[in-house]
Amino acid sequence: MVASQTGSGQEPPKIEFPCEDYPIKVMGDSGPEFHQFAIEVMERHAPGLDQARITIKDSRNGRFQSITFMITATGIDQLQALHQELIASPMTKMVL
Repeated sequence: MVASQTGSGQEPPKIEFPCEDYPIKVMGDSGPEFHQFAIEVMERHAPGLDQARITIKDSRNGRFQSITFMITATGIDQLQALHQELIASPMTKMVL
């Protein structure tokens, strides 16, 4: 019997760094303050951020906003620092 590739024993794929086009989605309160905060954090942790590749989507009622950034991830330390700084703000609801 062959073990299933999707079984619980399978490890998630490993990320090789640097990893270009690594998506980070930040969800929070809609508004210019949240947008500016998210960009400042991303630029601090991911120098060379291409703002032309930022995607912004408003929630159905306009109360929340999701912002997707495409960065070059340089390592676990960078990703953890990004996540910690983003989630520390009360404006941020979730980071994926």
